[in-house]
Amino acid sequence: MTLIETDPPLAEPVTLAELKAHLRIDATDEDELLAGLIRVARTHLERLTGTALITQGFRLLLDDWPKGDVIQLMKTPVQSIDAILVYDADGVAQDQDLTGMLLDGSARPGRLMIRDRLHPGQVINGIEIEFTAGFGAGTDVPPELTRAILMHAAYLYEFRGAVTPDMQPAAVPPGYQRLIAPWLRRGL
Repeated sequence: MTLIETDPPLAEPVTLAELKAHLRIDATDEDELLAGLIRVARTHLERLTGTALITQGFRLLLDDWPKGDVIQLMKTPVQSIDAILVYDADGVAQDQDLTGMLLDGSARPGRLMIRDRLHPGQVINGIEIEFTAGFGAGTDVPPELTRAILMHAAYLYEFRGAVTPDMQPAAVPPGYQRLIAPWLRRGL
């Protein structure tokens, strides 16, 4: 099971102006750095929670259908299933009929059920599920997640000289875990 981002978000859930106001910065000489820290904080949060904050496209690759009826999509919230391709033994893609498909996009992670499934002939990555996930625009992101990004980006900014940019995020601020706790994936 492999998840690939096919369409990255067109914007960030926190704007540069919001972060600069949070940090009380008026100058523009560090705008590029601040924009990069917002991106790092968002991707870190998305990785921890399995949540797509802004509308994005994904492709889930499966070797075969799961044994049960439910396919876990590894992201939430799922807005739509755009296509399902099943590859035969010659590597030719066939469109899976989406009629009768049942999507629970708000589950964590999103869940999909398809009754009549085509059998993949390709042994590795025989099934591709294309879907769109995310809350929508930045204003649709839950406020605690926006606050977590602001806190994290500010923390990274304050300690920018202690850790090289390619090693970020090196740490998260106090209180960050409590903000994102309701969104973390839990396993039994």
